[in-house]
Amino acid sequence: MMEIKPTKPLPTSEPLKQDTELTCGERHVERISKIIGGSQSTVESQPWIAAIFKGRGFMCGGTLIAPCWVLTAAHCFPQGRSTQIKRYSVYLGKNAINETNPVKEQQFTVSKLVVHEDFDYTTENYNHDIALLKITNTNGQCARKTESVRTACLPPFQQRLPTGFFCEIAGYGRHQKGGFEYSRHLKQAQVKLLSQSTCRKDYQMEEVNENMFCAAGRDWKDDACQGDSGGPLVCEVNNTLFLFGIISWGKECAETSKPGVYTKVTNYNQWILKHTGLATYTAGSRYPQKD
Repeated sequence: MMEIKPTKPLPTSEPLKQDTELTCGERHVERISKIIGGSQSTVESQPWIAAIFKGRGFMCGGTLIAPCWVLTAAHCFPQGRSTQIKRYSVYLGKNAINETNPVKEQQFTVSKLVVHEDFDYTTENYNHDIALLKITNTNGQCARKTESVRTACLPPFQQRLPTGFFCEIAGYGRHQKGGFEYSRHLKQAQVKLLSQSTCRKDYQMEEVNENMFCAAGRDWKDDACQGDSGGPLVCEVNNTLFLFGIISWGKECAETSKPGVYTKVTNYNQWILKHTGLATYTAGSRYPQKD
């Protein structure tokens, strides 16, 4: 009788590499450039940034906080809950909004949009300017971990950083207020956190509440601008990048005494948890614990 030898198992595809709450906030390239008045950056320096498109048109930035979830600004979706999500797509790993690099980029459709229920589209008030996008590709998969696609960590609930702490913003927005051209290439800038009292004084009658904070560049030269909305403000703590702010609003761009205003992400850990189920991510487990 002929001996039947066991056949070797067929090779399986490599398992999908994904970031977890324990590997978030890491990157391979240091910060190098600016948004307003600066030079372009590479996506490896901000690998969590998302480019949100409606049809073929670039709309807003966003931040990958987990393989299947992007955090962005509510005002990017003026139709609110009536938004037709099938018209939207999300790109990760994108160096420029007018270029395609299939090696670096990952493209997704939006399977779910969650806009904060208390955001008011009918006023100029940007309170609760926060939204979530659930993303999936044509194979039903979420974001794959690469050098150009990573997640930013969420800080713990109501975690604060001191006034004067330097953080980073990034986006593909316009070079100047009212300009017709987006920067096309990804840019980033370093900005300094301002006190709440300074922020309220600078805007006088404008409403800056406890769900917002302000930041400005050195000598007011660096700032977010139109088209950067929804993008990240990340702060480095113990060599890990944490998402503290969502680019929300401001008056003009890089104007003296008119700082950028950001949604305070650490006020929304429970809201994010409620809509995503990301208990370990929203706990901010990578943030240094006090002894």
